[in-house]
Amino acid sequence: MKKILITTAIDYTNDIIHIGHAYQKIVADCLARFYRLSGWKVFFLTGTDEYGTTNESAAKKAGKAPQKYVDEISKKDKEQLLSLNISFDRFIRTTDKDHAQTVNDFYLKVFQAGDIYQGEYEGLYCEGCEAYKTLTELTDGCCSLHLTRQIKKVNEMNYFFRWSKYRKFLIDRLKNQPTFIFPKSKGKEMLAFLKQGLDDIPISRPKFKVSWGIPVPNDASQNIYVWFDALINYYTAGSQTGFWDNKTKIIHILGKDNLRWHALLWPAMLRSADLRLPDEIFAHGFINLEGKKISKSLGNVIRPTELISQFGSDAVRYFFLKYGPAVEDVDISVEKIKKVYNSELANDWGNLAQRVARLCEKTVSKTDAVKDSVTTKKPCRFKFSENVASHLQYFQIPLALDNICRRITKTNQFINKKEPWKKKGKELEKILSCAVQEIRQIAYDLQPFMPESSTKILKQFSAKQIRLEKPYFLRKK
Repeated sequence: MKKILITTAIDYTNDIIHIGHAYQKIVADCLARFYRLSGWKVFFLTGTDEYGTTNESAAKKAGKAPQKYVDEISKKDKEQLLSLNISFDRFIRTTDKDHAQTVNDFYLKVFQAGDIYQGEYEGLYCEGCEAYKTLTELTDGCCSLHLTRQIKKVNEMNYFFRWSKYRKFLIDRLKNQPTFIFPKSKGKEMLAFLKQGLDDIPISRPKFKVSWGIPVPNDASQNIYVWFDALINYYTAGSQTGFWDNKTKIIHILGKDNLRWHALLWPAMLRSADLRLPDEIFAHGFINLEGKKISKSLGNVIRPTELISQFGSDAVRYFFLKYGPAVEDVDISVEKIKKVYNSELANDWGNLAQRVARLCEKTVSKTDAVKDSVTTKKPCRFKFSENVASHLQYFQIPLALDNICRRITKTNQFINKKEPWKKKGKELEKILSCAVQEIRQIAYDLQPFMPESSTKILKQFSAKQIRLEKPYFLRKK
């Protein structure tokens, strides 16, 4: 059996996640469900990044101990994901004991390889990114991703990772594996960054400045820098479950702001530790609200549960999988979601299922449409449409949905043209049989995207006698 490890970036616990964070989890879940239904052994990993100054400062502001605070946020993040039917196999937390042990062991491997040394760092630091910055990365003196935060000047003794040592290795990898990063334009950005040179990077901070973190194994006065800690979460889960071997396909899904760490720092760390590298990275764009990136620091957030209360989890998943920032940034609004819900789900897909079910219920049960029905006990009769499967394998999720939507449109046109409500006997049975088969295939193809409604519709149209059910998508006023 083929194996695949699908991971998302893990989220800081300075506040509850918003729909921008949840988007990549929806994407990852869609892929995980697709591969499971395609017969693969899947391990789907997501979770929270709980150490560092950002989380420590948020806890202090809330008047709570860091552990208590991150416990609360992590629990609420998990609830947000479960409301979207995110089918993760593990929700990892960087405060988990097994992760701390893995980080300790990983650090020592890199240290023994001669790739960690102590030195002085003097420069700029963004707490929002938990990252060191150069002047060229600032906009009007601020981090372009955290405009409300003040850049800090730091001068401290840290432990450094010999990142520069792996510059040629990283350049060769990007050139020789053009499918490593999707979309390809992001891979070109990483290559351009490498060609400018690559400096060694601090991977620890003094404990008196950042008390909330995993201690450096060979120096208790320092805590491991958050990115060196956080990235290892993938290996923590993968190595323990047998999903970090050479027989496993490893995919990382993340936002474009995290790409440099995943595409350049993480492979260098793994190379230093003599461990296998991930196969593919999917780096998506940002979700904007009224032209501004949805951001915790800006405060213009929309929680998944807020949208689900209006449209339901399947409709929210559908909208973002089809119209989300798979390649470029997108601008959203509740009005846009409602428009798509009414036209594509209520009018097109929902109406198709309702009108065919109504006709089947009125028709004698011994029609061809019922005789060849496939019960849910025999799912092996189904498989994904070729144009849906091929797009999903290459992260082209919106294109996969476009193909399904065209099939829905063609089936509605078929019903309108044949006018089965005017037909009787064998002619009626033949029309209904074709329509039912199409609906079954559409419902099967939609399972990774909208698991709740598609499973119900597939069951409804695979029953011995198809009956009219309550509408799955009621129009919104």
